[in-house]
Amino acid sequence: MLLSAEHLSINFGMRQLLEDVSFYLNAGDRVGIIGINGTGKSTFLKVLAGRLEPDGGKVSRDPNVQLSLLSQNPEMDENATVLQQVFMQQPEEFRELHEYEAKTILTKLGLTNFEQKIGSLSGGQKKRVALAAALIHPADVLILDEPTNHLDAAMTAWLEDWLKKFRGGIVMVTHDRYFLERVVNHITELSRAKLYHYEANYSKYLELKAQRAEMAEASERKRQSILRVEREWIIRGCKARSTKSKERIQRYEALLEQSAPEYDDTAQISAASSRLGRKLIELNNIAKFYDERCIIRDFSYRLLRDDRIGIVGDNGAGKSTLLHMIAGLLPPDRGEVDIGSTVKVGLFSQEGQELDLNQRVFDFIHEIASEVRTEEGSFTAAQMMERFLFPKNMQGLPIGKLSGGERRRLYLLSVLMAAPNVLLLDEPTNDLDVMTLSILEDYLDSFPGPVIVVSHDRFLLDKLSEQIFEVRDGQVLRYTGNWSDWQAKRREEEAVKLEKPKAVQERPKAEKKLKFSFKEQREFETIDDDIAAIEAELEALAAQQEEFCADYVKLQELGEKQAELEAKLEEKMERWMYLNELNEKIQAQRP
Repeated sequence: MLLSAEHLSINFGMRQLLEDVSFYLNAGDRVGIIGINGTGKSTFLKVLAGRLEPDGGKVSRDPNVQLSLLSQNPEMDENATVLQQVFMQQPEEFRELHEYEAKTILTKLGLTNFEQKIGSLSGGQKKRVALAAALIHPADVLILDEPTNHLDAAMTAWLEDWLKKFRGGIVMVTHDRYFLERVVNHITELSRAKLYHYEANYSKYLELKAQRAEMAEASERKRQSILRVEREWIIRGCKARSTKSKERIQRYEALLEQSAPEYDDTAQISAASSRLGRKLIELNNIAKFYDERCIIRDFSYRLLRDDRIGIVGDNGAGKSTLLHMIAGLLPPDRGEVDIGSTVKVGLFSQEGQELDLNQRVFDFIHEIASEVRTEEGSFTAAQMMERFLFPKNMQGLPIGKLSGGERRRLYLLSVLMAAPNVLLLDEPTNDLDVMTLSILEDYLDSFPGPVIVVSHDRFLLDKLSEQIFEVRDGQVLRYTGNWSDWQAKRREEEAVKLEKPKAVQERPKAEKKLKFSFKEQREFETIDDDIAAIEAELEALAAQQEEFCADYVKLQELGEKQAELEAKLEEKMERWMYLNELNEKIQAQRP
């Protein structure tokens, strides 16, 4: 056993987050923690990691067990470089031994400028630096809070493989359902201050949870049936005689005191939308440039009423830029966006709205609309908040008292309260719990207008999308089908590129012993020095950029050179990985 937590209790103000619960982690366990936002999942991870003391109970682990934590909002040194931050908690000797491994992880996570200052990174880039730091840390137990947030599909697939190979124990909070399906072998649900354990991945957990609910309902029906019979007996007995069987009465009272099974509330989302005319949104040869780099090139599309479109692509490819141009919030540098007069866009952005943390939850929603009309009827702002799991006792709270997931859910409600007829969603699944995600997917499926979603959530895109727009190298490439269909077509395209002409295809030969070619041997001996030289050039370039910070022309020239060097470094790092893996295989086949 790597870690144990027994009889834990945590009280957060007026809310009981954990009440007399226990948790055990063995080597090889990969546990996914799920539950509705605000139930205390992140707090539970902090307690397991020793960052927060519980109000009751204790957490125990062997002194030799090493633990690594990725928190939801990691603390970082804004003045440190990316590489310094990764090794912030490690001695210098450790950095010398593991620097290339750290650079490889960072490269896989889309971070190639190792000397860039933390303060200049976006929120998503900072989270990826913190993830790299957690993975490089020598650990027997990994505790990860939302590790897939801000990762694109390729990065998530790489992390899946990395965690599958990890031999210690893993505890993580994630709402990525494919990740829960493929990585975890145990799911722990946090509900109403209790923990429910399932030896299962996500799909098996859904089956087992449904069985548990059915058994609880059957037991409750049986209890109510017995109570009805016993109640009638007692009433008749009172009329017939003055003394009754004490044992039977005690059994009745015990049954009466038993509580009925409790279930988590789930968000109820009803479509409230405005009338939509014939003309929606037309994109006519739109293009967007940043610092002479073409983000979107000559793209045209006419939005249809029943469109369900998923937008995918690497981080920084221009997905959010395209979405903001469709919304009319960002003008194209070339071309035209023509929005119909009846169109009312609801935009759920990745960054989210700047919320006043001192404003009351009720006031924030009430200012948008005091009432909305849906297919189910009219609902007041207070009623809609209750349907979104903000009961009356939470509506008077300042927004600052809400958890990150609850604020995200509140922001989603604010978008839907405006009754849009075109929905544009940028990473809507970040920080939403799996229960709310399921309800949101059903809502989007029944929404009467078009829906466009930028997301790395493969489960959402498989369930919702009927078209995929991939933003790649300035182009917007259109594919029919959902995320899985797009993946299959992309694999076919890559296979065609790699396929040799039949005339030159060679017959399979007998397996030969692996060995370096002369050129590869020379490259293997010098590649470390080559990488160090490129890093030195990048460091010198960073110093020059600070020196010429007021010279725009010079800065542009240095920026272009920096991009070339970063691309060259990434290529060298990939080559370094290949050569080292080949060397390991060569060494392994020697007697």
